[in-house]
Amino acid sequence: MAMLWLIYEGILQCLGLVLFLQKQLSKLRSKVDALTVLVKEGDRQRESFKRELQELRSGTIGVGRRVIELEKRILQQSERIEETTQQDPQAKLYTRAMKMVALGAGVDELIKECELPKAEAELLIRLHRK
Repeated sequence: MAMLWLIYEGILQCLGLVLFLQKQLSKLRSKVDALTVLVKEGDRQRESFKRELQELRSGTIGVGRRVIELEKRILQQSERIEETTQQDPQAKLYTRAMKMVALGAGVDELIKECELPKAEAELLIRLHRK
């Protein structure tokens, strides 16, 4: 009878252990499910960020192309202005006069060096002196 009692006690302990392990397994499954949800959310966010980054890259490339185009146009305009300035002898005098004003020349100096009328010399000084 003692032997039978030991067998029952062993079976009860095994059943208790099985129940305990099932409970632990259930907890682990719940945690795995929660982690799976988190991983899926992380994947979704990563994909969203990836799309946004791609949009930003595309926009940046477009802006870069536009900037290059504008730089070319500015360079062309600068070259045209320079050509026009060099072709017009009167413009050369005004360019020289503006440089002199920037260096601090006065009205009398402009009249003498650039052969400008007094009114034009005064106007240049007012416009170009800082």
